[in-house]
Amino acid sequence: MLRFSSLTLVTLMVAAALSADGMNGAAPGASPSAPSGLEARRKTLNDLLAEQWEYNLSTNPEFASYIGDKRWNDQSSDNSLAATLKDIEKQKEFLKRFEAVDTTGFPEQEQLNKTLMVRQLKDSLEGVKFKNWEMPVTQFYGLHINGPQLVSYLPFDTVKDYDDYLTRLKNFPKQMDDTMDNMRAGMADHLMPPKFLLEKVVGQADGIAHVAPEKSAFAAPLSKFPKTISAEDQKRIHDAMIAIIRDRIVPEYEKFSKFVKEEYAPKGRLDPGVWALPDGAERYAYLVKQSTTTTMTPEEIHAIGLREVARIEGEMRAIAKKMGFADMKAFNAAIEKNPELHGKSRQNLIDLYTKYIDQMQAKLPELFGRLPKAKVVVKPTEEFREATAAGADYNTGTPDGSRPGVVNVNTSDFANRKIINIETTAYHEGVPGHHMQLSIAQELPTIPPFRQQGGNTAYVEGWALYSEDLGREVGFYQDPYQLYGHYQDEMLRAIRLVVDTGFHAKRWTRDQVVQFFHDHSGTDEVEVQAETDRYIAIPSQALGYKIGQLAILDLREKAKKALGSKFDIRGFHDEVLGAGALPMDVLKARIEAWVAARKGA
Repeated sequence: MLRFSSLTLVTLMVAAALSADGMNGAAPGASPSAPSGLEARRKTLNDLLAEQWEYNLSTNPEFASYIGDKRWNDQSSDNSLAATLKDIEKQKEFLKRFEAVDTTGFPEQEQLNKTLMVRQLKDSLEGVKFKNWEMPVTQFYGLHINGPQLVSYLPFDTVKDYDDYLTRLKNFPKQMDDTMDNMRAGMADHLMPPKFLLEKVVGQADGIAHVAPEKSAFAAPLSKFPKTISAEDQKRIHDAMIAIIRDRIVPEYEKFSKFVKEEYAPKGRLDPGVWALPDGAERYAYLVKQSTTTTMTPEEIHAIGLREVARIEGEMRAIAKKMGFADMKAFNAAIEKNPELHGKSRQNLIDLYTKYIDQMQAKLPELFGRLPKAKVVVKPTEEFREATAAGADYNTGTPDGSRPGVVNVNTSDFANRKIINIETTAYHEGVPGHHMQLSIAQELPTIPPFRQQGGNTAYVEGWALYSEDLGREVGFYQDPYQLYGHYQDEMLRAIRLVVDTGFHAKRWTRDQVVQFFHDHSGTDEVEVQAETDRYIAIPSQALGYKIGQLAILDLREKAKKALGSKFDIRGFHDEVLGAGALPMDVLKARIEAWVAARKGA
């Protein structure tokens, strides 16, 4: 969909970046006595940015609620084809209006605002021909998962909050029906996810449908009413919510499950790669550009992946030998059999993540000048999605701080989950990774909301992967098993470059990908299977991690070489995080400008 969402990070692309030093000043070379029309043109751009943002919130009311804007809390997104086509035309209109704004003489960051927005709109419109809205569901995403997941991020402080939610529950069946209509259109256009992934969707839907209404994820707001809500209102709300879940939500999930099982999944494609879809090669090339914000080809990315796999294997082999093992295979086998290196309980996994995030918090002033105000908490992944969820993930808090950022930890099957990668994942999902970067972006006062809330995979995931190694730089990973787990997780990201391009450009089979995992990592079998399915379900997304990390490392190394004793790691990190999530070429230009300014200081 073209509509803005921070849950699936929007790619922002632009040709050139400018230093943040010019945020509040005039553009280079601008006359002190600028023409009177300058302020009018600046106002036109700012008003248009505000109008476009309001449009995005109003047409994505769930996202508005997610970021703490309650104005549309009683409304739901329109998933119909008519709404999608109307939205496309609206985006075209916005593009023309943004392109018409003359930014000559604007402050640098305001020029960048226009350039980023124009590129974002062009990027989205370029993807219209692929009709991705006709493939709205896999086991990793879709309304059937997003609906109940949103509940945990909504406020329930007043009677109106509950009444708004009741209205949304009533809207949900139409949203599901429209989603199924889009899926039927995809069947007609041969735009189908793989059959074996769709069979997992049936299990997800049944798991939500076959639960007593009182225990449904949709009924979570009933578990704890604020004391300010009267007993009469509590009973009214309780009875109404249970009735809607029983009489509308559950039957809708049963209908959806039956449709997927009997009508949709049987026609799912048999090949895992995007190449099997209409315009497959062009479709994948577009997705790669979106995820990496580079012009790299799948072949180039595949080669980088193979090189990184070989390099990281060297690091892991050295640790294995230091621990007294002949090779990685023997070391991996010993780790697998060691009960001390597996989860003890669900709470044990939560406690470990909390421990590592807390210890890193104390070290942040050594690495950063700017720190986020937002808090972060660790919670278990919701039970309705834990069977297919990652080991951990992150959801941003609200810009006003009323809801903290959340690191969700998958605590299911804890005894079969190794704990050697928890330290590195805590830094990735928490601090100084996702929580820090996304929270700082939300808190930047001089950039518009679409940049505060937006992003791109290469920057966001590249930063988080880069952040994992900062733990080593400040003296953590003292446990050799955690250090090994750190490199094992980096290996996972390197493998992704190989197998994602393998699936979608080189026509690899699923068995080939699983075998490549086993040949080059000691990753848990449950994770190997889930990761493999993820690359099939979300083509190219996994490429952004390593490509982004390598770009940031390259910029840091070049800055250190250019500045010598003037290089300041805190200043470098603040510059990387100081303008929101940028495309890689924009970030490069920004850091080059920072280096030039430091040199001249």
